[in-house]
Order: sequence, then C-alpha cells, then structure tokens
Amino acid sequence: MTIQRPRGTRDFLPQEMARRRHLEKRLRQVVDRWGYQEIVTPTFEHLELFTLKSGEGVVGELYNFTDKGDREMTLRPELTAPVMRMFVNEMQAMPRPLKLFYFENCFRYERPQKGRFREFWQFGVELIGSEGPDADAEVIALATSMLEVAGIKGDLHVGYLGIIRHVLSSLEVEQQGKIMRLVDKKDDKGLDDYLEEINAPIDLRMKLLGLISLTGSEAVSNACDLLGPIPEIDAFQQILTLLDAYGIDHTIDFGIARGLDYYTGMVFEIYAEGLGAQKQVCGGGSYKLIQLFGGGDVPSTGFGLGFDRVMEIYDIEPAVQKTVVMITTESTRINAIPVACKLREYVPVYLDIMNRNFKAQLSYANNIGARYALILGEKEVTQGFLTLKDMESGSQESLTLNEIILKLTGESN
Repeated sequence: MTIQRPRGTRDFLPQEMARRRHLEKRLRQVVDRWGYQEIVTPTFEHLELFTLKSGEGVVGELYNFTDKGDREMTLRPELTAPVMRMFVNEMQAMPRPLKLFYFENCFRYERPQKGRFREFWQFGVELIGSEGPDADAEVIALATSMLEVAGIKGDLHVGYLGIIRHVLSSLEVEQQGKIMRLVDKKDDKGLDDYLEEINAPIDLRMKLLGLISLTGSEAVSNACDLLGPIPEIDAFQQILTLLDAYGIDHTIDFGIARGLDYYTGMVFEIYAEGLGAQKQVCGGGSYKLIQLFGGGDVPSTGFGLGFDRVMEIYDIEPAVQKTVVMITTESTRINAIPVACKLREYVPVYLDIMNRNFKAQLSYANNIGARYALILGEKEVTQGFLTLKDMESGSQESLTLNEIILKLTGESN
C-alpha cells in the first residue's frame, strides 16, 4: 500500500529546499540589519486565541482538535495572535519598541488551489510599542527591502483605515466590521445592499463610497475635499512623507481595508507580477490586539510575507557548492576518513559508504554533479599527497591536504 501526502501539503526535494533556504537566508539578513530579533511560538495553541481575535466563524478554516485532556486546541493559522499572546505572557516588561520577526509554517483548512496550501510558510514582522508615522513607515520600508533582495518588483498600495473609521464612527462596531470586510472583498453590490439594510445615512454612504474609490497621487487632496480637514488625513500624510524620504514608490489606495477588525490606522498590500489572481505577496498595517489578550493598550505594526507565493516567482539561483567526492580503494578507505573529516570543515565532502569500486565511485561523482573528485589510492598514501581531479575540465594535479584546502577555500571566497 502506498500512502500519499495529505491534500494541500507538499514534499520539498533537495533542489527545491536549496532554493527555499537561499531565499530564507537573504530575508533573514535584511531583518537582522534592521534590528529585528527572531521569536518562535508553539505550532498549536488554544483554540480560544483565534476565536477571540476572529470570532467563532473562523473555526471552519482551522485544523482544530480536542487533546487528551479534553482541551480545545488548533494548529496555528497565522502568527500575529500567537506573538501578541507571547508578549502578554513573557515580554511586557521589556524595553520598547520590540522589533520581532518569525519564519514558521501555518495551517488552514481551505480548498487547495494555485498559491494556496493547507500548510504554508509565513515570514512576518511585528513592531510592538511604537505608535505613529515613523513606525508605520519603517515597517513598510522593511517589507519592500525584503522583496527587493528576493528580486521582486512589488506594487505597493497604502491606505489608512483611520479615515474610513472616521466616516463610519456613527455606526455600531459590528456594522463597521461588516462594512470593512465588504470593502476588503471589493464587493460593491454587497456593500450597497448592506448599507441599505442598516439604513445608513445618505451622507455617510456618499462619503464612504467616494472615499474607497480614491487612488493615485491626488487621493489625499480629494479626500480632504470630500471630508474636510480631519486629523486622520494629516496622520496619513506624515506616513507618505516618510515613505518619500525612504525613496519608496507607492500608490495611495483608500480601498484597502484588510478585512480584519483589529486594524486601526495604516494598512498596506504589495502585489507582484506573474502570480495571476493570487498576486498579493505581502500585507499588513497598524493594529491593537494586545488588550484583547489581557495586556495593556499597546500599539503594534506588522506584516506577513507569503513565502510560498514569493517562491513561485523567485528566480535567483543559489551558488553551486563545490562538492568533493573522495575516491578510494578497498585498502585506503580507512585512510580517507580523517581526510574527509578535515575537509568537511571547509566544503561538502562525500565519502563512499556503498563499497563501490574505483570506477563506480567516479561515475557516482559525475552523476551527482560533483565539482571535484579527490583520489586517495595506494600511491597517494605512500607518497603523502592526494590527486584532485576537476570533474568539469578533466584535469588533475597532485597536492597536499593543506594545498587542497587553500585551493578550495580560495575559489569559494
């Protein structure tokens, strides 16, 4: 009987893992240089952590289960809520702002399709404890820098939910949330029907529909004409001024809502070409969640980068490692072990463990694309040197172990 992998999951073979680790390494270098520190949260959490944030309706999208202690648990569907829980449990006394990042797998029970999997990886950032345009602009700048090192030209759209919330301030909180979700889905008919259903004032409808249609360079001035001078527009303009200072191209888009009730001010999304309908590779904004989990009124700004979507269009190939395969005879296998151990301090080394003959070992080196074959026969043992064969050119030379190390490390620098 052959057992297949679960639907919506993937196996990653060595070549693909090399590409994924290569991108991961580049992204880690960026967040390190911006002063962000890595955290890890549990793979499963109490179900309540996510129903508190998103409501009971989210359960249908989760891999939830009851454990042996009859506790309701779930595999994490995202990482913002676990990080907020970690902050409340462990980090409230730490100096602020806290600059945190994570790279972990998440799980959602939804219909698998191109760009969507039931197990997926998210690279995310949370900046906790700083409220204002400087924090918002830094997080956006960091997201764009990460996509740049991935070789992806992103189309950045920036909005400000504080302005929409100002328009909706006369409505109940639940009504505001439903409207935000409809705006996020670009469901114009659904939005019209709901505004009619709740008997929203005509002036509110006009302002809302006018506002969410505003995009481009004149969007802020048009918002001022539509709403008059309000503090939220001034706050948004400060963020845009800082983005200009960072040298970041952006499109103002008041139609971005993110669809989640906890976002409070700035929101942004980044789209990439070559992904079809699932072109969003990054999204985030400013929010307040910590109070929901028992902490104080602490502001946060963050984003999640869809690692799997980025991998679909990531075309920077990792450098080919200069792999060395040691070629021995039956009588010199034991001599090769200390040589291989020493070389492994510098380069990848294969040592035959299949009891292949000399010719078969060379054939194996060729089949795996090894850069060098290092021959250790009876002659080499007697004379105290090794024969290094270049598998590309076919040339070979006799060298001491130290000379080989210098040659290989010199080429890799």
